[in-house]
Amino acid sequence: MDGIFIGMGGGKPQTIDLKRANRHGLIAGATGTGKTVTLQTMVEGFSRAGVPSFVADVKGDLSGLGMAGSSLGKTHAAFTARAAELGLTDWAYEAAPVQYWDLFGTQGHPVRATVSEMGPLLLSRMMGLNETQEGVMTIAFHVADKEGLLLLDLDDLQAMLAECAARADELTTIYGNVSRQSVGAIQRALLQLRTQGAEHFFGEPALELADLIATDDSGRGVVNILAADQLMASPKLYATFLLWLLSELFEQLPEIGDPDKPKLVFFFDEAHLLFDDAAPALVDTIERVVRLIRSKGVGVYFITQNPIDVPDKIAGQLGNRVQHALRAFTPRDQAAVRSAAETFRANPGVDVASAITELKVGEALVSLLQPDGSPSPVERTLIAPPRSRVGPVTPEERKVLVETDAVGAKYDQAIDRESAEELLAAKTQEAAAAAAEAKAQTEADKQAAQAAKADAKAAREAERARIAEQREAANSPWAKMATSAARSASSSIGRQVANEIGKQVFGGGSRRRSNSAGGGIVGAVVRGVLGNLFRG
Repeated sequence: MDGIFIGMGGGKPQTIDLKRANRHGLIAGATGTGKTVTLQTMVEGFSRAGVPSFVADVKGDLSGLGMAGSSLGKTHAAFTARAAELGLTDWAYEAAPVQYWDLFGTQGHPVRATVSEMGPLLLSRMMGLNETQEGVMTIAFHVADKEGLLLLDLDDLQAMLAECAARADELTTIYGNVSRQSVGAIQRALLQLRTQGAEHFFGEPALELADLIATDDSGRGVVNILAADQLMASPKLYATFLLWLLSELFEQLPEIGDPDKPKLVFFFDEAHLLFDDAAPALVDTIERVVRLIRSKGVGVYFITQNPIDVPDKIAGQLGNRVQHALRAFTPRDQAAVRSAAETFRANPGVDVASAITELKVGEALVSLLQPDGSPSPVERTLIAPPRSRVGPVTPEERKVLVETDAVGAKYDQAIDRESAEELLAAKTQEAAAAAAEAKAQTEADKQAAQAAKADAKAAREAERARIAEQREAANSPWAKMATSAARSASSSIGRQVANEIGKQVFGGGSRRRSNSAGGGIVGAVVRGVLGNLFRG
């Protein structure tokens, strides 16, 4: 098959050339004009051509792609009549191979990505951070990468930001200003993400793109349907997830130019959610990704009520266009009609401005890229009916389809491995333990010093007491009497010794008398010396 049959217009088939399907597209129209049916017909056509797709199911209706239509359905009569009018002899009800996904994990396989995979730039722009705060976020990612701290979920990022705030002075000298005020602003933005349910999205196991780009056993492309009805209440998270997925496809897929058919086709339902209140930097990112991802073999199709919901620089990238009826009741509606009319390649046989407001349900103005890359002249086209169910599947049907698809239970159980939060908590505990140990050692050293000081003081007191006791004992009456007696005794002994020496030296008796003068003098000297020795 060389093309995806859309319908009949101008007496000829209107088909999307598979070699030009990666040049993106737009499906627009007011509520109730048939956009969902057109989208369903396109998705089924890509699937039969072996091209997998990813569809954001905002209202829940697209989940019916997983079930065949039925003759009991309320659209059966209208669809069979339209198939006959278009001459579709092989038209019959059939289901497309589907895989259901859900960021919250309730209506399909959980879809997760790590904070590291999201990256500081996309995360900052999604959170609406200013340039200074974006710089701090980038520093936090860089420090985490340098120090081997995995950023897997929002708890990891929050812990890393707290670490940066604690080390603000150190990091400022290395990387530039890291203020606690900026960190606080980022933490508040993270809290807003949490209130939108972002903690369900960030974590592991992370989505592997190979599970999206798949075909079934018969070669049909798998239709990946994201349950986005609950996600609609979290527009920032919705836009961030879809943009992240496109960015991951762009980064991981090789350059292949214009392939014979796309590797994957992406359908953004309620596209205005991507652009409402979006910062210019975010719009620039989307425009750049849409422009460059074509060469990776990925086609991007926006579905929205009003074509002016898509910014001009992105709308200019959309080559395949299907425009359903618009209402021109308000000035904005009238501007949308004029804008839509001007974007089509003119056809002398079609008054685009008038036709846009006159189209019936199931009709659209169609302009598709031709094999040479030029847009075909606009044609008023009757859209082919889908073959799958128009309307949601039941919870029981969804459960069976989820349990029996090729993904299985691969993503059902969350994994919380050791990452930045746990490592930083352990580091904090170690630091606290080391501080407590150091404090205890300091206290022990202080107590030992005080004990040594007390012991020294006690020793000095004891020495003073001993000296005082000695002095007191020396000054007592008994001590004085003993001293006096000793002195007296020493004097008496001295005299006796001196006399004995004198006798030996000078002799005794008559000799002493004959030498009384000299002996007396010498004896006195000897007695004095000896007396002093004994006293001393």
